[in-house]
Amino acid sequence: MNTMQLGYSFCPNDTFIFYALAHGKVATPFPITERLEDVETLNRWALQGQLPLTKISYAAYGRLREQYVALRAGGAMGRGVGPLLVARSSLGALQGKRIAIPGQHTTAFLLLSLHSQGFVPVEMRYDRIMPAVARGEVDAGLIIHESRFTYHLYGLQKVLDLGEWWEEETGLPLPLGAILARRDLGTETIRAIDQAVRASLEYAYAHPEETVVYIKQHAQELQDEVIWAHIHTYVNEFSLDVGPEGEAAVAELFRRGEAAGLLPASAQPHFV
Repeated sequence: MNTMQLGYSFCPNDTFIFYALAHGKVATPFPITERLEDVETLNRWALQGQLPLTKISYAAYGRLREQYVALRAGGAMGRGVGPLLVARSSLGALQGKRIAIPGQHTTAFLLLSLHSQGFVPVEMRYDRIMPAVARGEVDAGLIIHESRFTYHLYGLQKVLDLGEWWEEETGLPLPLGAILARRDLGTETIRAIDQAVRASLEYAYAHPEETVVYIKQHAQELQDEVIWAHIHTYVNEFSLDVGPEGEAAVAELFRRGEAAGLLPASAQPHFV
């Protein structure tokens, strides 16, 4: 294999984490070629087995545990990181409401489906949701990524924080996204990639100013305060290593998804 493709999103947390990996600043078992896409596109590609390495929503990973395994480093998990449901005014019950979602395979949609039933999902790319809500095309929008820092600019208000709901329900951090490796790469290679991802994040922590140009090339929001608020929110100790608490959180998310009939069961270990 001459190069290995790695898919991740345009969002500042991903470009911050993978800057060093994509620019040859850390050792890797193979040269890395990055593929930047919207998270739901990456989810769909993974369901087709397109990329050997990819960022993915944990909800999508729940359907792919036989083919892929999660790295311990590089993911998005934590407290105060949950998807938000926003609207122009208070909503009341969600029954029958048209709600824009960032993709049917996203963790955000899985969480909302665990929280409420009877709403009508309207799928659209995550960066188009707030304008659609503001125009009145849908009753509410389920927002992710840096949108949590800018929804007020569209005259919208928060009606539900699914991260808060999850934390109150479980006492655990919220698993949002993981870096997956195809199991057919073999354990030795996957462990080496995991180490490279951790080294890439450590490099970014040591040289944050070096990552800025790359981050701004791809970010939806270019204000420094939004970019760094995004990074400080979504990049944390769980990004370096998911740890026992993170493992428990993922197991609980999958358990609830399986119990609700939203995810298939799997006996495969979740992490390399």
